[in-house]
Amino acid sequence: MPAPNAPFEAVAEGLRVALKVAPKAARAGVAGVEADAAGRAVLKVRVTEAPEGGKANAAVVRLLAKAWKLPKGALRVTAGAKDRRKTLLVAGDPAELAPRLRAWLAELAG
Repeated sequence: MPAPNAPFEAVAEGLRVALKVAPKAARAGVAGVEADAAGRAVLKVRVTEAPEGGKANAAVVRLLAKAWKLPKGALRVTAGAKDRRKTLLVAGDPAELAPRLRAWLAELAG
């Protein structure tokens, strides 16, 4: 199971990832993990696309699919499509995905 300070949790379909997205950023990338107002960990993601017509959401999916070396079809925004705070579902086996994302997170924290 993911560490309590990880921005993801195992669910039947895969992993649910809590995101805080900054659209129209100067540069796209993952800015790390921070705590939201309720103290839950969220993954901070910056994209250069504007939040109109789903462009920013699509950019988030492309960015994270590439970073996690997963097919784009395995990721989808399940909540917060029109909000900066989003929930992303990473479809797959949570027992395989959780260690992979934990390792990626550790590398990101460097």
